[in-house]
Amino acid sequence: MPMPILTFKPSGTAITVAEGDNILAAMLAHGEKVNHKCDGKSTCGECHIFLLEGRKGVSRLSPDENARLDCMVGVGSKSRLACQCTVLGTEDITVEVLSFV
Repeated sequence: MPMPILTFKPSGTAITVAEGDNILAAMLAHGEKVNHKCDGKSTCGECHIFLLEGRKGVSRLSPDENARLDCMVGVGSKSRLACQCTVLGTEDITVEVLSFV
């Protein structure tokens, strides 16, 4: 199976990712601007994204991530924290970057 494509909106950047890749790390490695303060511990909520496509292509929502999202404004059914999303390698993924850098 070919490696999945991770697409960032609104920039339109599309990159190849591997199973096990973290979305926040992939974003930073490819120059996508995203706020992040807690080093991937899901304590700040700065890396809030909307998962537009490929929900089954990333890890499930953890209790810690869910608790952080519950405390945030502007959260919707497609909300995730990029630091908590691991690529499963099953399908292409499209995310909308919400942070204003």
